Amino acid sequence: MSGFDDDEEEYQGTVTVLFSEEATEGVQVRAHLAGHFSPLTGDYRWTGRLAANPDLTKAYEDGARTVVVRTPDGHEGVGALDAPNLWGGHPIKGSGTPPFAVPHIVLEED
Repeated sequence: MSGFDDDEEEYQGTVTVLFSEEATEGVQVRAHLAGHFSPLTGDYRWTGRLAANPDLTKAYEDGARTVVVRTPDGHEGVGALDAPNLWGGHPIKGSGTPPFAVPHIVLEED
Protein backbone atom coordinates (compact mmCIF):
# COMPACT_ATOMS: atom_id res chain seq x y z
CA MET A 1 0.00 0.00 0.00
CA SER A 2 1.47 3.27 -1.07
CA GLY A 3 -0.75 5.62 0.90
CA PHE A 4 -4.21 7.06 0.86
CA ASP A 5 -5.42 7.25 -2.75
CA ASP A 6 -8.56 6.94 -4.87
CA ASP A 7 -8.44 3.12 -5.12
CA GLU A 8 -8.70 2.67 -1.35
CA GLU A 9 -11.57 2.68 1.09
CA GLU A 10 -11.00 5.20 3.84
CA TYR A 11 -12.14 6.13 7.35
CA GLN A 12 -11.45 9.31 9.32
CA GLY A 13 -12.87 9.77 12.78
CA THR A 14 -12.78 8.57 16.34
CA VAL A 15 -11.89 4.95 17.13
CA THR A 16 -11.53 2.97 20.32
CA VAL A 17 -8.26 1.07 20.67
CA LEU A 18 -8.51 -2.06 22.82
CA PHE A 19 -5.36 -3.77 24.05
CA SER A 20 -6.82 -7.28 23.90
CA GLU A 21 -9.75 -8.95 22.15
CA GLU A 22 -11.38 -9.56 25.55
CA ALA A 23 -11.10 -5.93 26.68
CA THR A 24 -14.30 -3.95 27.10
CA GLU A 25 -12.72 -0.52 27.60
CA GLY A 26 -9.99 1.16 25.65
CA VAL A 27 -8.49 4.45 24.56
CA GLN A 28 -10.42 6.75 22.23
CA VAL A 29 -8.32 8.55 19.61
CA ARG A 30 -8.74 10.17 16.22
CA ALA A 31 -7.72 7.95 13.33
CA HIS A 32 -7.13 8.11 9.59
CA LEU A 33 -7.31 4.62 8.10
CA ALA A 34 -7.38 3.28 4.55
CA GLY A 35 -7.19 -0.10 2.89
CA HIS A 36 -7.55 -2.16 -0.26
CA PHE A 37 -7.87 -5.74 -1.44
CA SER A 38 -4.48 -7.19 -2.40
CA PRO A 39 -4.77 -9.47 -5.42
CA LEU A 40 -1.23 -10.76 -4.83
CA THR A 41 -1.92 -12.09 -1.34
CA GLY A 42 -5.69 -12.54 -1.64
CA ASP A 43 -6.49 -10.58 1.51
CA TYR A 44 -7.51 -7.11 2.56
CA ARG A 45 -4.70 -4.83 3.76
CA TRP A 46 -5.30 -1.69 5.81
CA THR A 47 -3.04 0.91 7.36
CA GLY A 48 -3.24 4.30 8.97
CA ARG A 49 -2.30 6.51 11.83
CA LEU A 50 -3.69 7.09 15.29
CA ALA A 51 -3.47 10.56 16.85
CA ALA A 52 -1.10 11.26 19.73
CA ASN A 53 -2.48 10.05 23.05
CA PRO A 54 -0.45 9.54 26.26
CA ASP A 55 -2.47 6.44 27.28
CA LEU A 56 -1.84 4.84 23.88
CA THR A 57 1.89 5.59 24.06
CA LYS A 58 2.04 4.21 27.62
CA ALA A 59 0.39 0.97 26.48
CA TYR A 60 2.90 0.71 23.62
CA GLU A 61 5.80 1.28 26.01
CA ASP A 62 4.33 -1.43 28.27
CA GLY A 63 4.42 -3.90 25.37
CA ALA A 64 1.09 -3.55 23.55
CA ARG A 65 1.68 -4.37 19.88
CA THR A 66 -1.46 -6.20 18.73
CA VAL A 67 -4.61 -4.14 19.27
CA VAL A 68 -8.27 -4.14 18.29
CA VAL A 69 -9.47 -0.96 16.58
CA ARG A 70 -13.23 -0.32 16.75
CA THR A 71 -15.25 2.44 15.08
CA PRO A 72 -18.39 3.91 16.69
CA ASP A 73 -20.60 1.98 14.25
CA GLY A 74 -19.20 -1.37 15.45
CA HIS A 75 -16.68 -2.28 12.75
CA GLU A 76 -13.46 -3.65 14.19
CA GLY A 77 -10.17 -5.06 13.03
CA VAL A 78 -7.00 -6.40 14.61
CA GLY A 79 -3.89 -4.42 13.84
CA ALA A 80 -0.22 -4.07 14.69
CA LEU A 81 0.61 -0.91 16.63
CA ASP A 82 3.95 0.70 15.78
CA ALA A 83 6.24 3.09 17.67
CA PRO A 84 5.19 6.72 17.99
CA ASN A 85 6.13 8.94 15.08
CA LEU A 86 7.71 12.39 15.30
CA TRP A 87 4.35 13.97 16.25
CA GLY A 88 3.53 11.39 18.93
CA GLY A 89 0.92 9.51 16.89
CA HIS A 90 1.14 5.80 16.20
CA PRO A 91 1.17 4.10 12.79
CA ILE A 92 -1.01 1.00 12.62
CA LYS A 93 -1.51 -1.71 10.00
CA GLY A 94 -3.49 -4.88 9.63
CA SER A 95 -4.76 -7.50 7.23
CA GLY A 96 -8.13 -9.15 7.09
CA THR A 97 -11.31 -7.47 8.27
CA PRO A 98 -10.71 -3.71 8.54
CA PRO A 99 -12.15 -1.51 11.28
CA PHE A 100 -14.35 0.36 8.79
CA ALA A 101 -17.07 -0.44 6.27
CA VAL A 102 -16.04 -1.70 2.84
CA PRO A 103 -18.20 -2.43 -0.18
CA HIS A 104 -19.55 -5.98 -0.34
CA ILE A 105 -18.75 -7.53 -3.72
CA VAL A 106 -20.34 -10.73 -4.97
CA LEU A 107 -18.42 -12.53 -7.71
CA GLU A 108 -20.52 -14.27 -10.31
CA GLU A 109 -19.47 -17.68 -11.54
CA ASP A 110 -19.29 -18.30 -15.30
